[in-house]
Amino acid sequence: MSPHAPTPAADRPDNPDRPTPGGDAAPATIPWPSPAREAAFRRWLLGVAPVHGIAVDSLAPASSDASFRRYFRVACHPAVAGVASLVVMDAPPPQEDVRPFVHVATLVAAAGLHAPRVLAADEEQGFLLITDLGRDLYLPALQAADAAGADQLMREAITGLVQFQARVPARALPLFDEALLRRELALFPEWCVQREFGIAWTPAQQATWDRTVQCLVDSALAQPQVAVHADWMPRNLMRAPAGASGPGVLDFQDAVRGPITYDIASLLRDAFVSWDEPQELDWAIRWWQQARQAGLPLGDAMAQDFGEVWRALEWMGLQRHLKVLGIFCRLKHRDGKPQYAADLPRFLGYAQRVALRYGPLKPLLGLLAPLSGARVGSGFTF
Repeated sequence: MSPHAPTPAADRPDNPDRPTPGGDAAPATIPWPSPAREAAFRRWLLGVAPVHGIAVDSLAPASSDASFRRYFRVACHPAVAGVASLVVMDAPPPQEDVRPFVHVATLVAAAGLHAPRVLAADEEQGFLLITDLGRDLYLPALQAADAAGADQLMREAITGLVQFQARVPARALPLFDEALLRRELALFPEWCVQREFGIAWTPAQQATWDRTVQCLVDSALAQPQVAVHADWMPRNLMRAPAGASGPGVLDFQDAVRGPITYDIASLLRDAFVSWDEPQELDWAIRWWQQARQAGLPLGDAMAQDFGEVWRALEWMGLQRHLKVLGIFCRLKHRDGKPQYAADLPRFLGYAQRVALRYGPLKPLLGLLAPLSGARVGSGFTF
């Protein structure tokens, strides 16, 4: 097993989709978008502080990300809170809505997973007080581990994922439907092809894209549906503390009811670390075996044939990677966060590898080649 070289930790951007409230940060002056927002936050924090033993003056940044949400860490009096620290979320409306986080947090807790619990909430103003899972992030531990250590961490992440899929009730989540799949894919031509690379497709190229989109949408919709975390990746996991049944789970507010391979594809083909394909296959098989043992709804074909699982996983991953290429470029051009573009080559590589392998997807290679400058060789076709 050999992970491909990730972006250096000092230069790596945060999760492009959502944050991880677990990073270590020193106290600092906290900027606010307006005095009114700061005043509202201070009033709310002062109101909940006595109940939870919060030392208000200890407020310090815990993480930042590509969204408008921010996380802060506060010290607590253990005799009151039972813990040394808690985390505060600032999610300013109308850009953010904390209600999905509150809803999914309840589902995840009921599923027996180790995840932040909501202790206090002002849903109208977008303020939450949640439990602190600490600073032991999964991604740096994974990158620092030897082969055996990385394998153990990934196996724990897979076991936690199967538990999430088996115990979080999919019916309680919004549907990841065709409209959402198409909206996500539309980010790629708009922000990556046109804005980042300045390329205007010909009618023939647009037709190629439309056929590719249809293939990916049809594949996703044909899969059995389970609870989908939507970002089950190392940056959103924490090392399991003593006594916990699995890794800590963060960033679950965008959970949906959707394709069963979405989260395992996210884990194996990550934004910040890549693995050789034999290792991806090993972990995918382990997930498949555990999914069957847990009684997940794989359907007849996927339950009996891992080849069907692998194809569905790769096609689902391609949908996600094209979406992320669009998101990274949107962050650069719309949101003034150019650091995200540093990982474009990783996702273009993922996309090319999958398109090269499957006959119906091969025409996509002609659209990807001008973005990477890479020459595409021969490959397997199914």
